[in-house]
Amino acid sequence: MSEPILVLDSIGKSFGRRRVLSSATVHASPGRVTALLGRNGCGKSTLMKIAIGEHAADHGVIRFDGQWVRRPRLHRLAVLGLFYLPERGLIVGSSTVGARIDAIARRFGGRMVEEVVARLRLDPLLDRLPEQLSTGERRRAELALALIRAPRCMLADEPLMGLAPRDADDIAAALRELAAGGCGLIVTGHEVRVLLDTADEVVWVVAGTTHALGPPEEAVRNRSFVRDYLSGPETTSTSKTAVRTTSSRRV
Repeated sequence: MSEPILVLDSIGKSFGRRRVLSSATVHASPGRVTALLGRNGCGKSTLMKIAIGEHAADHGVIRFDGQWVRRPRLHRLAVLGLFYLPERGLIVGSSTVGARIDAIARRFGGRMVEEVVARLRLDPLLDRLPEQLSTGERRRAELALALIRAPRCMLADEPLMGLAPRDADDIAAALRELAAGGCGLIVTGHEVRVLLDTADEVVWVVAGTTHALGPPEEAVRNRSFVRDYLSGPETTSTSKTAVRTTSSRRV
């Protein structure tokens, strides 16, 4: 396996008296999708925001491309190849979808623009403003920007939240396409079926720390993970089916 492009190692973070993370570790490796799973409030989004400098870690180490990052800043990491997809609001403002795609294409070489637009069903949306898009349409447009950008590393926070099944499948396919191109991805969410189908590795965030559970077929055999997360109320209603189908398909 290639060396990780992004490493968050032994990260701790408290907000006042509330400790969210005590010692959390996750890697983004080229060509692989890591699903970062855990209950609401466990620290998944906090880890991502620490990686881009929105929050400062209380302790721990961040490395990008083998170099220690003392004070991460998104604009600096973006130059090095990091793409951050927040839970809400990447596409905002007064530019149309088509104008944003054209701007990314001009800056980064126009990688497969027509193919990406067609594959993500964006042709009817090119003249629309962000406020005119549904949640699924906005997510498809955001993933189009990522595919055209062709980042080395991507952090995607809840990219499947609130999506219709077809949109979720389109987004999952785009994430796999990014990985196939060598991008290392860390993805959060509670859409267990789609995430287990998409991921190469599963990392479970619980009680302030992380557990690397390995490939999805191994993760769904971890009794604590199944009992304490997959059977919980926050995962989608397809969780138990996902456990069965993942085990039977992958093993």
